[in-house]
Amino acid sequence: MKTRVVMVIALVCALCGCPVGGGTTYTVGGTLTGLLGSGLVLQINGGDNLAFSASGTFDFGTQLANGAAYAVTVATQPSNPAQTCTAHNASGSINKSDITNVIVSCTQTGRFAYVADLQSDTVSAYAIDSGNGALVPISGSPFAVGGTAPTALTIDPNGQFLFVANSGSNTVSIFSIDVNAGVLTQVGIPVATGNGPNALAIDPTDHYLYVANLTDGTLSAYTLDSGTLTPIAGFPVTVGDEPASLAIDPSGNFLYATNFTGNNVTVFLIDLSNGVLTNVSGSPFGAGAGPLSIAIDPTDAFAFVANEGANSLSAYSLNATNGSLTPVAGSPFPAVTNPESLVVDPAGRYVFAANAEAANQIATYSITPSSGVLTLLSTAPAESLPVGIAIDGSGLFLYAVNFNSNDVSAYTVAPSGALTPVAGSPFAAGGQPHAVVID
Repeated sequence: MKTRVVMVIALVCALCGCPVGGGTTYTVGGTLTGLLGSGLVLQINGGDNLAFSASGTFDFGTQLANGAAYAVTVATQPSNPAQTCTAHNASGSINKSDITNVIVSCTQTGRFAYVADLQSDTVSAYAIDSGNGALVPISGSPFAVGGTAPTALTIDPNGQFLFVANSGSNTVSIFSIDVNAGVLTQVGIPVATGNGPNALAIDPTDHYLYVANLTDGTLSAYTLDSGTLTPIAGFPVTVGDEPASLAIDPSGNFLYATNFTGNNVTVFLIDLSNGVLTNVSGSPFGAGAGPLSIAIDPTDAFAFVANEGANSLSAYSLNATNGSLTPVAGSPFPAVTNPESLVVDPAGRYVFAANAEAANQIATYSITPSSGVLTLLSTAPAESLPVGIAIDGSGLFLYAVNFNSNDVSAYTVAPSGALTPVAGSPFAAGGQPHAVVID
């Protein structure tokens, strides 16, 4: 009789879909961005190949039990064009729910460069010569932004749209990017922000855009959908005194904002389901006087801040679990003049700082992998007052916009981190170029 009861229960469970002879299982997936080529293959735990032909969300067919370990890796990189895809949030253990936050980001040698011309109310657009890094003006450039005093730029992770913060008109302009020619086409009308938008950041899943409003000390936030911006309820929110720059860690979990007159860094946890921000414990974290720029290394281990007023660079260990910042030994590191902008190379080996060791120069610092300590390696000349800096996805070319001389300095980046000016550099830009971004 006991055997028959067990068999009936098993039959009922089978019919209603509950597991028999085992527990609930879970899937692993996430978001892929930036894919241009073909041939990308991901694996989970060394198997279950998943091939891709386009960006988007994904999940593996593998079903894993609660407590099981998982590791997502890139088995084959894309080709035609060649790209490098990197996985974040890629390993861990199942904890009674599906894994949906794996982020795979694909980059390549820079194709196009865009410069915000603050005085001209334009964006200058260039094709990048893949052989030597030279800038060639794109047909129709410069492009009017439809606002005033453009100060900041960002490109979505899929390379489809350019966003421009117009600090004079308190708006963000949106442009679609022609994937073949780099030509910009304005999408709709500029979207309202807070007062004095000065910095932009898009999360790695391509879902949310954040805007730092310098004048009123707030952050605006929007959902992204094919270049359309929709304000998120509850924003803008207060962030600090004159938020001057923004950065999101490579795993897409935390948003960092430097507060220029607050002399600190505010850190928020990002709710990836709705874009809402929550201040993390211990935030804001102290910085030097006038923190003007922040950069996070691609390994999610360190953050670096340019303190313009203090003539120094702050370096922090970044806790990838809770977002907190802890100064590394020796920080802040002296920078002889007023550092304006920072960028970390894609391999996480070097920090490049505009106007740091001397006026009108770009300095290269090595990052000690075990500690985050910065060591000055070399400097390269720029033109008058380099205020914005960017490096292409391959790490081969670096660009600095020179505010007073209305041009762009271009460099090749040696394996040692040394910068060599590109033939023909500097390249003409519009009036008072303020920021540069690479697609």
